[in-house]
Amino acid sequence: MPVTSIASAKSCGVTTATLALTLASARPSLLAECDPAGGTIRAGLLTGQVSAGYGLYHLAAAERVGPVELANAFASHLWPLDGQTGHRKVLPGLTDPAQAAALSRTWPALSDVLHVMAESAGHDVFIDAGRLALEAGRLHPTLTPAPLLHKADLVLIAVRGTEQSLTLARHLIHPLRAELEEHGTGADALGLLLIEDGPFRSHQVAEALQTPVLAALPWDPDTAAYLTAGGKPPRGFARSPLLRYARTATEQFEAIAARRKVQQHFPAPPSHPQLAGVLDRLANRRGARG
Repeated sequence: MPVTSIASAKSCGVTTATLALTLASARPSLLAECDPAGGTIRAGLLTGQVSAGYGLYHLAAAERVGPVELANAFASHLWPLDGQTGHRKVLPGLTDPAQAAALSRTWPALSDVLHVMAESAGHDVFIDAGRLALEAGRLHPTLTPAPLLHKADLVLIAVRGTEQSLTLARHLIHPLRAELEEHGTGADALGLLLIEDGPFRSHQVAEALQTPVLAALPWDPDTAAYLTAGGKPPRGFARSPLLRYARTATEQFEAIAARRKVQQHFPAPPSHPQLAGVLDRLANRRGARG
């Protein structure tokens, strides 16, 4: 299954989109909330459920001990998004942006864990990378989780179909494409996720940014409001336009990532048998906490 990083030039609903994709996937799925500016799911969809004792920040200390300790910590800090079944999980994000500096050496090891979840445990993995920041034309080493983008199978910029959103995204495209070519899985990993809010359609957005639109999600305010703030799901939530289109999008991402690997003859991913063992046990146990 693919590892897909999603980011934006400015707030474009990245967290809402990644939640929709995670909840809509036909396969087991995982959302890693890795925005260095801080996570919002803990105080939004999961209001009152997850304390500050869970989440991304706590992985930094485990990574300094070793990869197996990181995998165990990762498994213990996941939270179920679907009650008792545990097929859809989230790694809650930072509670304070000041914590981001402590993760600079954790990102590469966390990327390995996420790829094991995708390749060995069969999860669709979505990374909420937040708002991208550049420094001297490169991804900022602290304000972005750069290694998670470098190693991702797909890197998507979320944009709305508005002139403002396209203008902001335009400044990211060239430096991000160059960085993925130099440090990532290739410039063709880059695509757009269109949030259909505004007058511009997919072909117009792709032409304006000279980048393919790999999927589009409809403007669905009621469903988006629930994913943002929690509370009571709207009527027909599971059949909402946002979740129906998100499910189609997950299939498109899998097909595109698989085609890229065939076309580019990617070498087999490095083996992490210890991590795979830890995470395989995670995949086969119930996700709910007592």
